[in-house]
Amino acid sequence: MKPIKTIGFVLRAVIGGLAIAFVIIYLWPSLAARIGKVPESVTETSSPRVAPFSYAEAVNRAAPAVVSIYTRTMAGALETPNTSRSTPRVIYYMRQDMGSGVLLSEDGYILTNHHVINQVQGITVSLWDGRNAPAKIVGSDPETDVAVLKIDLDGLPVAPMSDDTEVRVGDVVLAIGNALGLNNTVTMGIVSATGRNRLNSELYDDFIQTDAAINTGNSGGALTNANGDLIGINTRIGLNGGIIGAPKEAQNIGFAIPISLAKSVMKDIIEYGSVRRGWVGATFTDLRPMALPDGSSASRGIGVQEVYRGGPAWNAGIRQGDIILSLNGEAVDDTNQFLLKIAQSEPGSEVELEVFRKPETFSTYATLIQQPPLQ
Repeated sequence: MKPIKTIGFVLRAVIGGLAIAFVIIYLWPSLAARIGKVPESVTETSSPRVAPFSYAEAVNRAAPAVVSIYTRTMAGALETPNTSRSTPRVIYYMRQDMGSGVLLSEDGYILTNHHVINQVQGITVSLWDGRNAPAKIVGSDPETDVAVLKIDLDGLPVAPMSDDTEVRVGDVVLAIGNALGLNNTVTMGIVSATGRNRLNSELYDDFIQTDAAINTGNSGGALTNANGDLIGINTRIGLNGGIIGAPKEAQNIGFAIPISLAKSVMKDIIEYGSVRRGWVGATFTDLRPMALPDGSSASRGIGVQEVYRGGPAWNAGIRQGDIILSLNGEAVDDTNQFLLKIAQSEPGSEVELEVFRKPETFSTYATLIQQPPLQ
């Protein structure tokens, strides 16, 4: 009898276990799917972010602060002589051009490009809501291609911005502006590169490159991220000798001024009437990469081409042929980035320079001065 009792006990235990398992699976079907898999919380945190199906909310946040700019400029052209007059004469006319801008304050300050408003006789701003207003030029900075305008209207929208917005290659971006005179135009693309310079254009260039469609009239308009936060001011297309190229030259290559740089320039223009820009009093050049024993290459430092006698660099003991290795403890290997950091320093501030002059390295301090006007 004992073997029979044992078998019966085992069968009852098996049947009871199966019944409990059936009830659990019936009531909690997701439990079976979880067995042997990574916990959902881990899977969710490691999965990539899903892009939105629509950017309408981003456009609704950013677009109301983007304005269309229409300028008037006196221009002249030679008249073709006719039979009764052999000497040609100049015929003057009012030329109209266009651009874009971004409202950055409720009291009417607008960021745009220097080349949009340079040497114009009149400016009219058209808002997203259909209102129009004349604008005055507060100031401009050709070295960064930034200009500031002012309009007097109530209830003005302001472009949304985030101080901690990181711009990464591959981020989705929206270009908003007065493209080809079609105001309120929105195009989409990605960030192709950051920190672009040496475009044979402005002296202090540090561009965001994008493949979002940018056309004539987009200059001065907004470049936003997928949330509608302003990250840049569109400034150029193509690479036509440092000025705006023709659309056929663009090939989906456009550039925008980072908003941090544009805001800094705007602040100085409003507060001082011009940009306060540090100057070290020397010219520099990048060094050619040096071959290393393992076959790779590396370059460190920038070469000093010319030092202006009596300037900050001269007074700090820097001479032609020296190599600047670091600025305030940070390694230097790019002339443009070095000059940009110097320019963003306050005149009167002191910078530490590590200098190599064969056969030794030494540190020195230069007191920056206001950059003199470019010739």
